[in-house]
Amino acid sequence: MPKLFAPIIFVITTILTLVFTMFCSVPMVIAGVFKLLLPFKVVSRGVSAFCNFMMWCWCVSLALILKITNRIEWDIEGAEDLSKQTWYLLISNHKSWTDIVSLCVVMRNRIPMNKYFLKQQLAWVPFIGIACWALDMPFMRRYSRAYLIKHPEKRGKDIETTRHSCEKFRNHPTTIVNFVEGSRFTEQKREQLNSPYQNLLPPKSAGIALALNVLGAQFDRILNVTLYYPENEAKPFIDLLSGQMKRIVIRIETLPVDDSIRGDYMNDKAFKRQFQQWLHEVWQRKDLLLSQLKEQFSKPQQ
Repeated sequence: MPKLFAPIIFVITTILTLVFTMFCSVPMVIAGVFKLLLPFKVVSRGVSAFCNFMMWCWCVSLALILKITNRIEWDIEGAEDLSKQTWYLLISNHKSWTDIVSLCVVMRNRIPMNKYFLKQQLAWVPFIGIACWALDMPFMRRYSRAYLIKHPEKRGKDIETTRHSCEKFRNHPTTIVNFVEGSRFTEQKREQLNSPYQNLLPPKSAGIALALNVLGAQFDRILNVTLYYPENEAKPFIDLLSGQMKRIVIRIETLPVDDSIRGDYMNDKAFKRQFQQWLHEVWQRKDLLLSQLKEQFSKPQQ
């Protein structure tokens, strides 16, 4: 879209997004109330199915908004063999809020609806907590090492709490999403954290290690997703809202799940080192891929 119209498109996109978000989220909140008041399996399963459908509708609405307001060239590789009948753990780099939109739009018909591990405190946030609960998103209660030293009887309780909240995932295919860096990437953060990578922040391994430990052999595959916005690196989300997004590059690497990456991360030091090394190697490949993509899509020298 011409830059002249960017402010107008920004307003239109923002309004449409808010309207569709409210349209999809309010029914989920109402359904969550029914689920809370009627704690029966048949009700719970019905609410879960309904909320997953509303989440899918939200993803469809985002795709429609992008089609109306942007002229995006989607460059996707590695999505050929994905299935909605498979359990996935999806890990990705994190540059912008655009990442969530991109994953929703691209993956909505390829894999099961995304679920995010959330902090226990979010369960008590009005509307957000009950909507996420209705969507069966697991709430994690994590204890620090210092707390466990003072309260050894709590050791393993965080694992059990998370495992219990994930039991329902055994009944239907699910995708768990984790932005492993824990924060959106900026050059300033990369320097502050003394990152060993050129294009990434250091990955945080505890979250996905816990997910793999909790769900055991439930996951069929790990999806290592790399997101890149060649012409819109500086402000991808603003550009997306303004109709200025030109290209979204998505590379998907499918990794196996085996016993080498399932174990007690919190208490087994040898496994913890092994898992961190495995994730470091995954992140090295991602960093190299991003460098290659930057070179591939760089403007020719004049």
